[in-house]
Amino acid sequence: MAGTDPATRHLIPLKVGKPAGREGDEMLNYALLSFVVAAVGGLVLAASVLRGRLAPWALSLVHAALGALGLVLTIVAVLQGAPEAVTIGLVILVVAALGGFFLASFHLRKVPGPKPVVVIHAAAAVVGVLILANAALHIV
Repeated sequence: MAGTDPATRHLIPLKVGKPAGREGDEMLNYALLSFVVAAVGGLVLAASVLRGRLAPWALSLVHAALGALGLVLTIVAVLQGAPEAVTIGLVILVVAALGGFFLASFHLRKVPGPKPVVVIHAAAAVVGVLILANAALHIV
């Protein structure tokens, strides 16, 4: 052990294992990646619905799965001690997810969802992801 032997007293003990950083940072970064990829699909979905067309079902499923993965990873980050802002972002993203379930109910009936709900769903998701990005990337 460093410090017990006079020949190695100058050495600094190294922590082996988890890289330096706050708890939950890694999960938060993966959550952000999932949300960003989901957002790209969300743009295509929103464009379809805003034009009065039914969005592609397969893309809707991928969008939902990536959103759900992002939520789970964000929950893990919160449980690992992520900053309070992450919890706030998570709550906003859960509201966005509820809007997504509501929109999916229209999709199941083969009817495009209400355009105002699409806009609110997207806006809530963007705000939530920006809060997470700020916490993870230390923008502000």
